[in-house]
Amino acid sequence: MERGGVGGARRRPAGTQREATLPAPPLAVGALGSGGGTRPLAAGREGRVGGSRRSRRSRRRGARKRPELGMAAAEGREPLLRAGEEEQERQQQQQGRDVVETEEHYKSRWRSIWIMYLTMFLSSVGFSIVIMSVWPYLQKIDPTADASFLGWIIASYSIGQMVASPLFGLWSNYRPRREPLVVSTAISVAANCLYAYVHLPHSHNKYYMLTARALVGFGAGNVAVVRSYIAGATSLTERTSAMANTSACQAVGFILGPVFQTCFTLIGEEGITWKSIHLQLNMYTAPVLFGALLGIINIILTFAIFREHRVDDMGRQCNSINFEREEGGVLDQDAEGNIDHVAVVAVNFLFFVILFVFAVFETIATPLTMDMYSWTREKAVFYNGIILSAIGVESVIVFMVVKTLSKKTGERAILHGGLLIILIGFFILLPWGKKLPNIQWQEIKNNSVPQTTPSEMVMPFWSFRAMQLSSNHSEPAGCPITQSWCLNTPMIYLAQYISSDILIGLGYPVCNVMSYTLYSKILGPKPQGVYMGWLTASGSGARILGPVFVSQIYTHLGPRWAFSLICGVVVLSLLVLEIVYKRLIAFSVRHGRMQEESC
Repeated sequence: MERGGVGGARRRPAGTQREATLPAPPLAVGALGSGGGTRPLAAGREGRVGGSRRSRRSRRRGARKRPELGMAAAEGREPLLRAGEEEQERQQQQQGRDVVETEEHYKSRWRSIWIMYLTMFLSSVGFSIVIMSVWPYLQKIDPTADASFLGWIIASYSIGQMVASPLFGLWSNYRPRREPLVVSTAISVAANCLYAYVHLPHSHNKYYMLTARALVGFGAGNVAVVRSYIAGATSLTERTSAMANTSACQAVGFILGPVFQTCFTLIGEEGITWKSIHLQLNMYTAPVLFGALLGIINIILTFAIFREHRVDDMGRQCNSINFEREEGGVLDQDAEGNIDHVAVVAVNFLFFVILFVFAVFETIATPLTMDMYSWTREKAVFYNGIILSAIGVESVIVFMVVKTLSKKTGERAILHGGLLIILIGFFILLPWGKKLPNIQWQEIKNNSVPQTTPSEMVMPFWSFRAMQLSSNHSEPAGCPITQSWCLNTPMIYLAQYISSDILIGLGYPVCNVMSYTLYSKILGPKPQGVYMGWLTASGSGARILGPVFVSQIYTHLGPRWAFSLICGVVVLSLLVLEIVYKRLIAFSVRHGRMQEESC
């Protein structure tokens, strides 16, 4: 190799045009990062400016003036290129595109990706850090709030995220991604501060809390921007690892949120009052103020460290897609070609199913264990909290393992296996024995199934059940007689429940990572903001509909119908995956620019 290019980077001798199917790029051993210990080829700044886009614009506009050719344009006209000069420019362009990524660019790119990891972590912490204290705080500030309104408050986060994700994604396609990232984080900071002051108004406090939680969810719509940036700033060989790290950060945020809440309970319900600014610092407001502080730190780091970076599927440096329109340019030749929208729709459906069944799993845990094992509310919350925490740790381990496993088997096969594991997990939950659960005979009014209002349908079932029980001084245990299926449905043994938890905790993170990875590869080098926004919105919709589904089917028909329908939905998703299996390939592979083995 010869020396040359930008920053002392090495160039390969150029002499022939790139073939349609490219071999894996040579690697330059250098600094380690999240993407691995070696770095693929990437164009330097001169290479990405003087690449194929300039060549096509020149041919269309008619031999423009080129300083790099050492020619001075005559006044009023542009010189015509001769055949030898065109060949010389073609060789320069080939050399420019094959410049090895410089050390400085590599470090800057991965520092920016780590900022995205932090943003994803804070987004999940914002949801989970107050989830255990919402109801007692709501009761304290507004005694008129009932259980049905609690359901709206919990659902408002997902609704806000579902609305915001496509909007922030669209914004990131046309403007620097720093803008939607900073604005969305600032919205979350302001919403957390509003949550800390919802006690001040003399009336309608519950609506202020509803607004605050909806705005926190709206700010969490930046998840689409985060994933679209990571997809555009990583090569195909780095993509799975980066997406797995992103999902791991999200899972850790969900795990640590309740831990932070538990630590802040030491402040107490009264806490400290700062009269000059009317702030009450207690166990309810301290977590959101802590979240606001983390958000401010995130904004500072975004300004100080985050930079726009974009590489193609081979790992070569490209212009940031956000600035190409301002330069009046045309997309890179690697972005030419149509996206397979059948595959896009299929992955959106699969992702909806994955989030839907996991939302059902989270929602059903508390009422199922209370009905089947006669656990009290406190015991159910405690034991299920331990189980969910263990599943969270299991998920983080799976995220790490799947990065290595995908290199041997491929993303599609792992997604298929993950769905099969989830199917087995719910199949095990079906009642198979003969022993009936203990019946709760107290406070029988009639044998009819209780009716729910439309507003109660959007509330997670565990919240509604907890509210019903909290109104009783002596808490009855067992399966309520008002649920008629308790009289003829066998109980689900504890071994079944634990086994199902382990399997679902294994299958969900696998499917989550593979869905995002395949989706980003299918979209290719084109702007992914809007598409990632729709994927995030489908997941938010699943988290809203999942609790509604299970609260109605489980209450009226019992676990046999609920879990049978879930198994049917998972089987349907497996059929869809089989139909589109061959279409779930990377954009560059589909258009013959890379071999499938290299991605």
